[in-house]
Amino acid sequence: QVQLEESGGGLVQTGGSLTLSCATSGRTFTSYAMGWFRQAPGKEREWVAAINWSGGNTYYADSVKGRFTVSGDNAKNTVNLQMNSLKPEDTAVYYCAADLVGTGSWSGWGQGTQVTVFS
Repeated sequence: QVQLEESGGGLVQTGGSLTLSCATSGRTFTSYAMGWFRQAPGKEREWVAAINWSGGNTYYADSVKGRFTVSGDNAKNTVNLQMNSLKPEDTAVYYCAADLVGTGSWSGWGQGTQVTVFS
């Protein structure tokens, strides 16, 4: 069973930066990709970014493209999210997850880490 734990959230002013980290809190595992999601108050959880271990390709939601950078280490089951030029609309609880076999089915949801951007 995949278990992931997010960290690095906090309170930041508009235009500021934060780096989120995600690591396994259980046994190591093999995955096709790892990604970040977020859920703002009153909204559904949305996909933010992902990294595909085959080739290291990265993918971003249009709302964060050019501002966020996803990176990680497949062997260590870690994934990071560097967030720059933060906006109040980025305020949300951020979660990481793993796609174990490349079907787009994500697992390993942790408790998330809160990011609050104030103007």
